[in-house]
Amino acid sequence: MKLTDLYSKPAKTLMAALFISGAMCNYDAYAQTKDAVVDNIVKEANENSQLKNLAHELLDVVGPRLVGTPQMQQANNWAVEKYKGWGIAARNEKWGEWRGWERGISHIDMISPRVHTLEATQLAWSPGMKKSVTAELIIIPDVADSVAFKKWLPAVKGKFVLISMMQPTGRPDYNWKEFATPESFEKMKKERTAQTTAWAARISKTGYNGRTLPVALEKAGAAGVVINNWSAGFGVDKIFGAYTKKVPTIDVALEDYGLLYRLIESGHKPKIRVQTESKENGVVPTFNTIAEIKGSEKPNEYVILSAHFDSWDGGTGATDNGTGTLTMMEAMRILKKIYPNPKRTILVGHWGSEEQGLNGSRAFVEDHPEIVKNIQAVFNQDNGTGRVVNLSGQGFLNAYDYLGRWLSKVPDSIRTQIETSFPGAPGRGGSDFASFVAAGAPAFSLSSNSWSYGNYTWHTNRDTYDKIVFDDLRNNAMLAAILAYLASEDPAKTSNEKSVMPVNPRTGEQVKWPEQTSPTRRGGLD
Repeated sequence: MKLTDLYSKPAKTLMAALFISGAMCNYDAYAQTKDAVVDNIVKEANENSQLKNLAHELLDVVGPRLVGTPQMQQANNWAVEKYKGWGIAARNEKWGEWRGWERGISHIDMISPRVHTLEATQLAWSPGMKKSVTAELIIIPDVADSVAFKKWLPAVKGKFVLISMMQPTGRPDYNWKEFATPESFEKMKKERTAQTTAWAARISKTGYNGRTLPVALEKAGAAGVVINNWSAGFGVDKIFGAYTKKVPTIDVALEDYGLLYRLIESGHKPKIRVQTESKENGVVPTFNTIAEIKGSEKPNEYVILSAHFDSWDGGTGATDNGTGTLTMMEAMRILKKIYPNPKRTILVGHWGSEEQGLNGSRAFVEDHPEIVKNIQAVFNQDNGTGRVVNLSGQGFLNAYDYLGRWLSKVPDSIRTQIETSFPGAPGRGGSDFASFVAAGAPAFSLSSNSWSYGNYTWHTNRDTYDKIVFDDLRNNAMLAAILAYLASEDPAKTSNEKSVMPVNPRTGEQVKWPEQTSPTRRGGLD
Protein backbone atom coordinates (compact mmCIF):
# COMPACT_ATOMS: atom_id res chain seq x y z
CA MET A 1 0.00 0.00 0.00
CA LYS A 2 1.23 3.48 -0.86
CA LEU A 3 1.24 6.03 1.93
CA THR A 4 -1.02 8.25 -0.18
CA ASP A 5 -3.64 5.48 -0.09
CA LEU A 6 -3.96 5.98 3.66
CA TYR A 7 -5.66 9.35 3.20
CA SER A 8 -9.41 9.14 3.54
CA LYS A 9 -11.53 9.71 0.44
CA PRO A 10 -13.19 12.81 1.92
CA ALA A 11 -9.80 14.31 2.69
CA LYS A 12 -8.54 13.60 -0.81
CA THR A 13 -11.71 15.02 -2.31
CA LEU A 14 -11.40 18.17 -0.24
CA MET A 15 -7.77 18.69 -1.16
CA ALA A 16 -8.51 18.06 -4.81
CA ALA A 17 -11.29 20.64 -4.71
CA LEU A 18 -9.04 23.14 -3.00
CA PHE A 19 -6.36 22.63 -5.60
CA ILE A 20 -8.73 22.79 -8.54
CA SER A 21 -10.29 26.05 -7.38
CA GLY A 22 -6.91 27.53 -6.48
CA ALA A 23 -5.24 26.40 -9.65
CA MET A 24 -8.03 27.70 -11.87
CA CYS A 25 -7.91 31.04 -10.10
CA ASN A 26 -4.15 31.17 -10.51
CA TYR A 27 -4.44 30.16 -14.14
CA ASP A 28 -6.92 32.96 -14.84
CA ALA A 29 -4.73 35.48 -13.07
CA TYR A 30 -1.35 34.45 -14.41
CA ALA A 31 -1.39 32.04 -17.31
CA GLN A 32 -2.45 34.54 -19.96
CA THR A 33 0.16 37.08 -18.84
CA LYS A 34 3.19 37.08 -21.08
CA ASP A 35 6.44 36.77 -19.22
CA ALA A 36 9.53 37.79 -21.17
CA VAL A 37 11.86 35.82 -18.91
CA VAL A 38 9.89 32.61 -19.42
CA ASP A 39 9.82 33.22 -23.18
CA ASN A 40 13.57 33.81 -23.26
CA ILE A 41 14.26 30.70 -21.19
CA VAL A 42 12.29 28.63 -23.69
CA LYS A 43 14.06 30.29 -26.62
CA GLU A 44 17.53 29.74 -25.15
CA ALA A 45 16.79 26.12 -24.30
CA ASN A 46 15.50 25.38 -27.79
CA GLU A 47 17.93 27.38 -29.88
CA ASN A 48 21.18 27.07 -27.96
CA SER A 49 20.95 23.79 -26.06
CA GLN A 50 24.25 22.53 -24.63
CA LEU A 51 22.81 19.20 -23.50
CA LYS A 52 24.43 16.96 -26.10
CA ASN A 53 27.87 18.47 -25.56
CA LEU A 54 27.51 18.20 -21.79
CA ALA A 55 26.29 14.62 -22.05
CA HIS A 56 29.23 13.62 -24.24
CA GLU A 57 31.78 15.22 -21.94
CA LEU A 58 30.30 13.78 -18.75
CA LEU A 59 29.20 10.32 -19.89
CA ASP A 60 31.58 9.40 -22.72
CA VAL A 61 34.74 11.16 -21.54
CA VAL A 62 34.50 11.10 -17.73
CA GLY A 63 32.28 8.01 -17.58
CA PRO A 64 30.65 6.37 -14.55
CA ARG A 65 30.88 8.08 -11.19
CA LEU A 66 31.07 5.47 -8.44
CA VAL A 67 31.69 7.02 -5.03
CA GLY A 68 35.37 6.89 -4.10
CA THR A 69 36.67 6.49 -7.65
CA PRO A 70 38.96 8.86 -9.56
CA GLN A 71 36.15 9.32 -12.10
CA MET A 72 33.89 10.76 -9.39
CA GLN A 73 36.55 13.29 -8.47
CA GLN A 74 37.12 14.03 -12.15
CA ALA A 75 33.40 14.68 -12.57
CA ASN A 76 33.35 17.05 -9.58
CA ASN A 77 36.24 19.05 -11.04
CA TRP A 78 34.71 19.05 -14.53
CA ALA A 79 31.45 20.48 -13.22
CA VAL A 80 33.19 23.24 -11.27
CA GLU A 81 35.10 24.30 -14.37
CA LYS A 82 31.94 24.25 -16.50
CA TYR A 83 30.13 26.49 -14.04
CA LYS A 84 33.05 28.88 -13.80
CA GLY A 85 33.14 29.04 -17.60
CA TRP A 86 29.52 30.22 -17.50
CA GLY A 87 30.35 32.84 -14.89
CA ILE A 88 28.73 30.92 -12.03
CA ALA A 89 30.53 30.57 -8.71
CA ALA A 90 31.15 26.89 -7.93
CA ARG A 91 33.04 24.75 -5.48
CA ASN A 92 33.56 21.18 -4.35
CA GLU A 93 32.49 20.78 -0.73
CA LYS A 94 33.80 17.81 1.23
CA TRP A 95 31.13 15.82 3.04
CA GLY A 96 32.98 12.61 3.99
CA GLU A 97 35.42 9.86 3.04
CA TRP A 98 35.07 6.56 1.19
CA ARG A 99 37.01 3.50 0.16
CA GLY A 100 39.03 4.53 -2.86
CA TRP A 101 38.73 2.03 -5.70
CA GLU A 102 39.47 2.15 -9.41
CA ARG A 103 38.02 -0.24 -11.99
CA GLY A 104 40.35 -1.91 -14.47
CA ILE A 105 39.67 -4.32 -17.31
CA SER A 106 37.50 -7.40 -17.06
CA HIS A 107 38.22 -10.23 -19.48
CA ILE A 108 36.43 -13.52 -18.96
CA ASP A 109 36.65 -16.40 -21.45
CA MET A 110 35.35 -19.92 -21.56
CA ILE A 111 38.24 -22.10 -22.70
CA SER A 112 36.65 -25.56 -22.36
CA PRO A 113 34.77 -27.46 -23.80
CA ARG A 114 35.15 -24.78 -26.49
CA VAL A 115 36.52 -21.26 -26.71
CA HIS A 116 34.10 -18.41 -26.23
CA THR A 117 34.60 -14.88 -24.89
CA LEU A 118 31.89 -14.21 -22.31
CA GLU A 119 29.94 -11.03 -21.80
CA ALA A 120 30.87 -10.38 -18.19
CA THR A 121 32.32 -7.80 -15.82
CA GLN A 122 33.58 -7.61 -12.28
CA LEU A 123 31.30 -5.99 -9.72
CA ALA A 124 32.17 -2.65 -8.16
CA TRP A 125 34.81 -2.91 -5.43
CA SER A 126 35.78 -6.39 -6.59
CA PRO A 127 39.41 -7.10 -5.60
CA GLY A 128 42.00 -6.97 -8.36
CA MET A 129 43.91 -10.02 -9.61
CA LYS A 130 47.69 -10.10 -10.04
CA LYS A 131 47.37 -12.63 -12.85
CA SER A 132 44.66 -14.49 -14.71
CA VAL A 133 43.14 -17.62 -13.16
CA THR A 134 41.83 -20.61 -15.10
CA ALA A 135 39.54 -22.96 -13.22
CA GLU A 136 36.56 -25.26 -13.45
CA LEU A 137 33.04 -24.06 -12.66
CA ILE A 138 30.60 -25.62 -10.21
CA ILE A 139 27.06 -24.75 -9.11
CA ILE A 140 26.03 -24.15 -5.52
CA PRO A 141 24.35 -27.46 -4.56
CA ASP A 142 20.88 -28.16 -3.25
CA VAL A 143 21.78 -29.54 0.18
CA ALA A 144 19.57 -30.71 3.02
CA ASP A 145 20.65 -28.03 5.50
CA SER A 146 23.52 -25.83 6.67
CA VAL A 147 25.31 -28.80 8.24
CA ALA A 148 25.38 -30.59 4.89
CA PHE A 149 26.53 -27.40 3.20
CA LYS A 150 29.49 -27.06 5.55
CA LYS A 151 30.51 -30.62 4.69
CA TRP A 152 30.33 -29.76 0.98
CA LEU A 153 32.10 -26.40 1.27
CA PRO A 154 35.69 -27.71 0.84
CA ALA A 155 34.69 -28.77 -2.71
CA VAL A 156 34.86 -25.11 -3.82
CA LYS A 157 38.62 -24.87 -3.39
CA GLY A 158 40.22 -23.63 -6.58
CA LYS A 159 36.90 -23.41 -8.48
CA PHE A 160 34.59 -20.66 -9.68
CA VAL A 161 31.17 -21.04 -8.07
CA LEU A 162 27.84 -20.11 -9.71
CA ILE A 163 25.40 -18.83 -7.08
CA SER A 164 22.53 -17.39 -9.17
CA MET A 165 19.54 -19.19 -10.62
CA MET A 166 19.68 -19.92 -14.32
CA GLN A 167 16.82 -17.96 -15.85
CA PRO A 168 14.39 -20.16 -17.81
CA THR A 169 14.03 -17.50 -20.50
CA GLY A 170 16.00 -14.49 -21.68
CA ARG A 171 12.90 -12.93 -23.16
CA PRO A 172 11.15 -10.25 -21.07
CA ASP A 173 7.49 -10.80 -20.26
CA TYR A 174 6.24 -8.20 -22.74
CA ASN A 175 7.84 -10.22 -25.54
CA TRP A 176 6.13 -13.40 -24.38
CA LYS A 177 2.84 -11.58 -24.03
CA GLU A 178 3.06 -10.29 -27.60
CA PHE A 179 3.96 -13.53 -29.34
CA ALA A 180 3.23 -16.57 -27.14
CA THR A 181 -0.09 -18.32 -26.82
CA PRO A 182 -1.79 -17.42 -23.53
CA GLU A 183 -1.36 -21.02 -22.39
CA SER A 184 2.36 -21.00 -23.15
CA PHE A 185 2.88 -17.68 -21.38
CA GLU A 186 1.07 -18.84 -18.26
CA LYS A 187 2.98 -22.12 -18.27
CA MET A 188 6.32 -20.29 -18.44
CA LYS A 189 5.39 -17.95 -15.59
CA LYS A 190 4.23 -20.83 -13.41
CA GLU A 191 7.43 -22.80 -14.01
CA ARG A 192 9.58 -19.71 -13.41
CA THR A 193 7.83 -18.98 -10.12
CA ALA A 194 8.38 -22.56 -8.95
CA GLN A 195 12.02 -22.41 -10.01
CA THR A 196 12.56 -19.08 -8.25
CA THR A 197 11.01 -20.39 -5.05
CA ALA A 198 13.13 -23.52 -5.18
CA TRP A 199 16.30 -21.51 -5.75
CA ALA A 200 15.58 -19.22 -2.82
CA ALA A 201 15.15 -22.31 -0.65
CA ARG A 202 18.42 -23.74 -1.98
CA ILE A 203 20.32 -20.62 -0.91
CA SER A 204 18.51 -20.45 2.44
CA LYS A 205 19.47 -24.03 3.29
CA THR A 206 23.17 -23.12 3.06
CA GLY A 207 22.72 -20.98 6.16
CA TYR A 208 23.89 -17.90 4.25
CA ASN A 209 22.32 -15.13 2.18
CA GLY A 210 23.28 -13.13 -0.87
CA ARG A 211 25.63 -10.95 1.13
CA THR A 212 27.32 -13.60 3.29
CA LEU A 213 27.50 -16.54 0.87
CA PRO A 214 30.24 -15.04 -1.36
CA VAL A 215 32.34 -14.37 1.73
CA ALA A 216 31.93 -17.97 2.92
CA LEU A 217 32.98 -19.27 -0.51
CA GLU A 218 35.98 -16.98 -0.54
CA LYS A 219 37.10 -18.19 2.89
CA ALA A 220 36.74 -21.79 1.72
CA GLY A 221 39.22 -21.18 -1.11
CA ALA A 222 36.99 -20.56 -4.14
CA ALA A 223 38.76 -19.05 -7.13
CA GLY A 224 35.89 -16.59 -7.53
CA VAL A 225 32.14 -16.06 -7.40
CA VAL A 226 29.97 -15.94 -10.53
CA ILE A 227 26.51 -14.38 -10.58
CA ASN A 228 23.82 -13.26 -13.00
CA ASN A 229 21.69 -10.33 -11.86
CA TRP A 230 19.26 -10.15 -14.78
CA SER A 231 17.14 -7.01 -15.05
CA ALA A 232 14.22 -8.67 -16.91
CA GLY A 233 15.03 -7.12 -20.28
CA PHE A 234 16.92 -8.12 -23.41
CA GLY A 235 20.66 -8.10 -22.69
CA VAL A 236 20.52 -6.16 -19.45
CA ASP A 237 21.96 -6.87 -15.99
CA LYS A 238 22.14 -4.82 -12.84
CA ILE A 239 25.71 -4.28 -11.66
CA PHE A 240 26.18 -3.53 -7.98
CA GLY A 241 29.04 -4.18 -5.54
CA ALA A 242 31.13 -7.18 -4.51
CA TYR A 243 31.33 -8.57 -0.99
CA THR A 244 34.50 -10.57 -1.58
CA LYS A 245 37.84 -9.08 -0.54
CA LYS A 246 40.42 -11.41 -2.09
CA VAL A 247 38.84 -13.17 -5.07
CA PRO A 248 36.78 -11.62 -7.88
CA THR A 249 33.01 -11.51 -8.05
CA ILE A 250 31.83 -11.32 -11.65
CA ASP A 251 28.47 -10.84 -13.28
CA VAL A 252 27.98 -12.92 -16.43
CA ALA A 253 25.21 -11.95 -18.85
CA LEU A 254 22.12 -14.15 -18.85
CA GLU A 255 22.89 -15.78 -22.18
CA ASP A 256 26.42 -16.79 -21.22
CA TYR A 257 25.49 -17.64 -17.63
CA GLY A 258 22.88 -20.07 -18.94
CA LEU A 259 25.47 -21.59 -21.28
CA LEU A 260 27.89 -22.24 -18.42
CA TYR A 261 25.15 -23.55 -16.15
CA ARG A 262 23.85 -26.04 -18.72
CA LEU A 263 27.35 -27.28 -19.49
CA ILE A 264 27.95 -27.95 -15.80
CA GLU A 265 24.64 -29.76 -15.47
CA SER A 266 25.35 -31.96 -18.48
CA GLY A 267 28.73 -33.00 -17.08
CA HIS A 268 30.99 -31.16 -19.56
CA LYS A 269 32.96 -29.45 -16.75
CA PRO A 270 33.46 -26.06 -18.38
CA LYS A 271 36.48 -23.96 -17.47
CA ILE A 272 36.86 -20.23 -17.63
CA ARG A 273 39.85 -17.92 -17.59
CA VAL A 274 39.32 -14.73 -15.59
CA GLN A 275 41.45 -11.60 -15.63
CA THR A 276 40.04 -8.65 -13.70
CA GLU A 277 42.07 -5.61 -12.74
CA SER A 278 41.27 -3.01 -10.12
CA LYS A 279 43.20 -0.76 -7.81
CA GLU A 280 42.71 0.12 -4.17
CA ASN A 281 43.41 3.80 -3.46
CA GLY A 282 43.05 3.89 0.31
CA VAL A 283 40.58 6.25 1.93
CA VAL A 284 39.70 9.23 -0.26
CA PRO A 285 37.69 12.42 0.34
CA THR A 286 34.20 12.69 -1.15
CA PHE A 287 32.51 15.86 -2.33
CA ASN A 288 29.31 17.57 -3.34
CA THR A 289 29.60 20.08 -6.16
CA ILE A 290 27.79 23.29 -5.29
CA ALA A 291 27.18 26.28 -7.58
CA GLU A 292 25.11 29.38 -7.01
CA ILE A 293 23.81 32.57 -8.54
CA LYS A 294 23.62 35.03 -5.65
CA GLY A 295 20.31 36.67 -4.88
CA SER A 296 20.08 40.44 -5.35
CA GLU A 297 17.27 41.17 -2.87
CA LYS A 298 17.03 38.13 -0.60
CA PRO A 299 20.44 36.46 -0.85
CA ASN A 300 19.83 34.43 2.31
CA GLU A 301 16.74 32.73 0.91
CA TYR A 302 17.34 29.82 -1.45
CA VAL A 303 15.87 28.10 -4.45
CA ILE A 304 17.71 24.81 -4.86
CA LEU A 305 18.09 22.71 -8.00
CA SER A 306 19.05 19.18 -7.01
CA ALA A 307 20.39 16.01 -8.62
CA HIS A 308 22.75 13.32 -7.46
CA PHE A 309 26.04 13.19 -9.32
CA ASP A 310 27.25 9.70 -8.49
CA SER A 311 26.29 6.47 -10.24
CA TRP A 312 26.87 2.77 -10.27
CA ASP A 313 29.44 1.80 -12.86
CA GLY A 314 28.07 -1.08 -14.93
CA GLY A 315 27.25 1.54 -17.58
CA THR A 316 28.05 5.25 -17.54
CA GLY A 317 25.18 6.38 -15.33
CA ALA A 318 23.44 8.14 -18.21
CA THR A 319 19.86 8.11 -16.91
CA ASP A 320 20.77 7.56 -13.26
CA ASN A 321 21.54 10.26 -12.79
CA GLY A 322 23.40 11.82 -15.68
CA THR A 323 20.13 13.16 -17.06
CA GLY A 324 19.16 14.80 -13.76
CA THR A 325 22.63 16.29 -13.51
CA LEU A 326 22.49 17.63 -17.06
CA THR A 327 19.00 19.02 -16.53
CA MET A 328 20.15 21.11 -13.60
CA MET A 329 23.42 22.19 -15.20
CA GLU A 330 21.61 23.35 -18.33
CA ALA A 331 18.98 25.10 -16.22
CA MET A 332 21.69 26.98 -14.35
CA ARG A 333 23.45 27.93 -17.59
CA ILE A 334 20.19 29.30 -19.00
CA LEU A 335 19.35 31.17 -15.80
CA LYS A 336 22.75 32.83 -15.66
CA LYS A 337 22.28 34.07 -19.22
CA ILE A 338 18.59 35.03 -19.07
CA TYR A 339 18.07 35.84 -15.38
CA PRO A 340 21.49 36.77 -13.98
CA ASN A 341 20.22 38.77 -10.98
CA PRO A 342 17.64 36.62 -9.19
CA LYS A 343 15.86 37.99 -6.15
CA ARG A 344 16.72 34.90 -4.12
CA THR A 345 19.92 32.87 -4.36
CA ILE A 346 19.59 30.01 -6.81
CA LEU A 347 21.82 27.15 -5.69
CA VAL A 348 22.43 23.85 -7.43
CA GLY A 349 23.57 20.76 -5.55
CA HIS A 350 25.19 17.81 -7.30
CA TRP A 351 25.20 15.28 -4.50
CA GLY A 352 27.67 12.44 -3.89
CA SER A 353 26.90 8.89 -2.78
CA GLU A 354 23.16 9.03 -3.24
CA GLU A 355 23.33 5.39 -4.27
CA GLN A 356 24.62 4.35 -0.85
CA GLY A 357 21.95 6.17 1.14
CA LEU A 358 21.51 9.84 0.12
CA ASN A 359 24.79 10.58 1.88
CA GLY A 360 25.82 13.76 0.08
CA SER A 361 22.49 15.52 0.41
CA ARG A 362 22.00 14.34 3.99
CA ALA A 363 25.42 15.79 4.81
CA PHE A 364 24.51 19.11 3.17
CA VAL A 365 21.27 19.33 5.13
CA GLU A 366 23.11 18.49 8.34
CA ASP A 367 25.99 20.91 7.66
CA HIS A 368 23.91 23.89 6.48
CA PRO A 369 20.94 24.47 8.78
CA GLU A 370 21.15 28.17 7.97
CA ILE A 371 20.33 27.36 4.33
CA VAL A 372 17.73 24.69 5.04
CA LYS A 373 15.63 26.96 7.26
CA ASN A 374 15.50 29.58 4.49
CA ILE A 375 14.64 27.36 1.54
CA GLN A 376 11.97 28.66 -0.82
CA ALA A 377 11.82 25.37 -2.75
CA VAL A 378 13.95 22.42 -3.81
CA PHE A 379 13.42 20.81 -7.22
CA ASN A 380 15.04 17.40 -7.64
CA GLN A 381 15.19 15.16 -10.72
CA ASP A 382 16.33 11.55 -10.56
CA ASN A 383 14.31 8.91 -12.32
CA GLY A 384 15.42 8.72 -15.89
CA THR A 385 15.51 10.56 -19.16
CA GLY A 386 11.75 11.05 -19.62
CA ARG A 387 9.88 14.35 -19.54
CA VAL A 388 8.48 15.32 -16.14
CA VAL A 389 4.91 14.06 -15.75
CA ASN A 390 4.30 13.96 -11.98
CA LEU A 391 4.66 16.46 -9.16
CA SER A 392 3.55 15.78 -5.60
CA GLY A 393 3.15 18.26 -2.79
CA GLN A 394 5.22 15.94 -0.54
CA GLY A 395 2.84 16.41 2.38
CA PHE A 396 3.21 20.20 2.61
CA LEU A 397 -0.23 21.59 3.31
CA ASN A 398 -0.04 24.71 1.15
CA ALA A 399 2.12 23.37 -1.66
CA TYR A 400 -0.87 23.42 -4.01
CA ASP A 401 -0.94 27.23 -3.62
CA TYR A 402 2.61 28.15 -4.59
CA LEU A 403 3.31 25.22 -6.93
CA GLY A 404 -0.02 25.85 -8.64
CA ARG A 405 0.84 29.53 -8.97
CA TRP A 406 4.21 28.77 -10.57
CA LEU A 407 2.92 26.00 -12.81
CA SER A 408 0.26 28.33 -14.18
CA LYS A 409 3.02 30.33 -15.87
CA VAL A 410 4.80 27.31 -17.33
CA PRO A 411 4.15 26.94 -21.09
CA ASP A 412 1.19 24.71 -21.94
CA SER A 413 3.39 22.25 -23.85
CA ILE A 414 5.18 21.42 -20.60
CA ARG A 415 2.52 22.09 -17.95
CA THR A 416 -0.29 20.01 -19.44
CA GLN A 417 1.85 16.88 -19.27
CA ILE A 418 2.28 17.16 -15.50
CA GLU A 419 -0.13 15.41 -13.14
CA THR A 420 -0.14 16.93 -9.68
CA SER A 421 -1.20 15.49 -6.32
CA PHE A 422 -1.75 17.61 -3.21
CA PRO A 423 -0.92 17.55 -0.44
CA GLY A 424 0.69 14.20 -1.27
CA ALA A 425 2.81 12.27 1.17
CA PRO A 426 6.35 13.08 2.32
CA GLY A 427 9.09 11.15 0.56
CA ARG A 428 10.99 8.83 2.86
CA GLY A 429 13.87 7.97 0.57
CA GLY A 430 14.46 7.13 -3.04
CA SER A 431 16.26 10.33 -3.92
CA ASP A 432 17.80 13.46 -2.47
CA PHE A 433 14.64 15.56 -2.14
CA ALA A 434 13.79 13.29 0.81
CA SER A 435 16.81 14.59 2.74
CA PHE A 436 15.29 18.08 2.65
CA VAL A 437 11.70 16.93 3.27
CA ALA A 438 12.82 15.16 6.45
CA ALA A 439 14.27 18.47 7.67
CA GLY A 440 10.95 20.22 6.99
CA ALA A 441 12.06 22.06 3.85
CA PRO A 442 9.64 22.22 0.89
CA ALA A 443 11.35 19.89 -1.56
CA PHE A 444 9.79 18.28 -4.61
CA SER A 445 10.58 15.50 -7.04
CA LEU A 446 10.23 16.28 -10.74
CA SER A 447 9.20 12.74 -11.63
CA SER A 448 9.64 11.54 -15.20
CA ASN A 449 7.80 9.06 -17.36
CA SER A 450 9.34 5.64 -17.65
CA TRP A 451 11.10 4.91 -20.93
CA SER A 452 11.51 1.39 -19.41
CA TYR A 453 13.80 2.90 -16.78
CA GLY A 454 13.35 0.21 -14.14
CA ASN A 455 14.35 -2.71 -16.34
CA TYR A 456 16.65 -1.25 -18.94
CA THR A 457 18.72 1.58 -17.49
CA TRP A 458 18.34 1.84 -13.72
CA HIS A 459 21.63 0.54 -12.27
CA THR A 460 22.35 -1.51 -15.39
CA ASN A 461 25.14 -2.20 -17.84
CA ARG A 462 23.06 -0.49 -20.56
CA ASP A 463 22.71 2.90 -18.87
CA THR A 464 24.64 4.80 -21.53
CA TYR A 465 24.51 7.98 -23.64
CA ASP A 466 22.42 6.41 -26.39
CA LYS A 467 19.47 5.94 -23.98
CA ILE A 468 19.01 9.68 -23.49
CA VAL A 469 15.94 11.25 -25.10
CA PHE A 470 17.21 14.77 -25.65
CA ASP A 471 13.81 16.30 -26.49
CA ASP A 472 12.52 15.21 -23.09
CA LEU A 473 15.72 16.34 -21.41
CA ARG A 474 15.39 19.80 -22.97
CA ASN A 475 11.78 19.90 -21.73
CA ASN A 476 13.00 19.22 -18.19
CA ALA A 477 15.77 21.81 -18.32
CA MET A 478 13.23 24.44 -19.37
CA LEU A 479 10.85 23.38 -16.59
CA ALA A 480 13.57 23.47 -13.91
CA ALA A 481 14.80 26.90 -15.04
CA ILE A 482 11.28 28.35 -15.18
CA LEU A 483 10.31 27.00 -11.76
CA ALA A 484 13.55 28.31 -10.26
CA TYR A 485 12.90 31.73 -11.77
CA LEU A 486 9.29 31.88 -10.57
CA ALA A 487 10.18 30.64 -7.07
CA SER A 488 12.90 33.27 -6.87
CA GLU A 489 10.58 36.08 -8.00
CA ASP A 490 7.58 35.14 -5.84
CA PRO A 491 6.96 37.98 -3.35
CA ALA A 492 5.79 35.48 -0.74
CA LYS A 493 7.92 33.09 1.24
CA THR A 494 6.64 29.55 0.79
CA SER A 495 4.89 27.78 3.63
CA ASN A 496 6.42 24.58 4.98
CA GLU A 497 3.39 23.77 7.11
CA LYS A 498 2.86 20.02 7.16
CA SER A 499 -0.44 18.35 6.43
CA VAL A 500 -2.05 16.20 9.10
CA MET A 501 -0.63 12.73 8.70
CA PRO A 502 -3.13 9.88 8.32
CA VAL A 503 -3.76 7.00 10.67
CA ASN A 504 -2.32 3.68 9.57
CA PRO A 505 -5.33 1.34 9.43
CA ARG A 506 -3.16 -1.66 10.24
CA THR A 507 -1.72 -0.27 13.47
CA GLY A 508 -4.24 2.41 14.42
CA GLU A 509 -1.34 4.83 14.95
CA GLN A 510 -0.80 8.14 13.24
CA VAL A 511 1.86 7.99 10.53
CA LYS A 512 4.90 10.07 11.49
CA TRP A 513 6.71 12.58 9.36
CA PRO A 514 10.08 11.13 8.24
CA GLU A 515 12.94 11.92 10.57
CA GLN A 516 16.16 13.61 9.51
CA THR A 517 18.91 11.01 9.12
CA SER A 518 22.65 11.52 9.45
CA PRO A 519 24.81 10.45 6.50
CA THR A 520 27.46 7.77 6.44
CA ARG A 521 30.53 9.99 6.52
CA ARG A 522 33.10 7.21 6.16
CA GLY A 523 32.00 4.34 3.97
CA GLY A 524 32.97 1.28 2.00
CA LEU A 525 35.30 0.06 4.75
CA ASP A 526 35.10 -2.88 7.13
